Amino acid sequence: MIEATLEVKERAARAAYEVNRALCAATGDNSQLPWDRAPDWQRSSCIDGVNFVLANPEAPDSASHDNWTRAKLADGWTYGPIKDAVAKTHPCLVPFEDLPPVQQAKNAIFRATVLSVVRQETYEPKA
Repeated sequence: MIEATLEVKERAARAAYEVNRALCAATGDNSQLPWDRAPDWQRSSCIDGVNFVLANPEAPDSASHDNWTRAKLADGWTYGPIKDAVAKTHPCLVPFEDLPPVQQAKNAIFRATVLSVVRQETYEPKA
């Protein structure tokens, strides 16, 4: 487990969200709003992902996806070919191994971003 203040967790969530948003845009998905305009459910989901990474820093990328899937299903989301926040459908509500490679990579990039921000924020250089 990696300890971090709420402020550091929020910075890590913002950074990971924006990196994810940029990756989505690069693959043609422009549905993500900037962090400051993102709906509460989306920011909360991202913060939950940060908490999972910090509690399980050695977990495989598939575990992060499983955590996200459990949270989505608990909130009433179901699989659907198109992401639709109103209908609560999402095409990534499938087992990790069934995700397209770019979606699998998003889990690794999210984890790396979170760990990088938190480690930078808590880094204390040796005297």
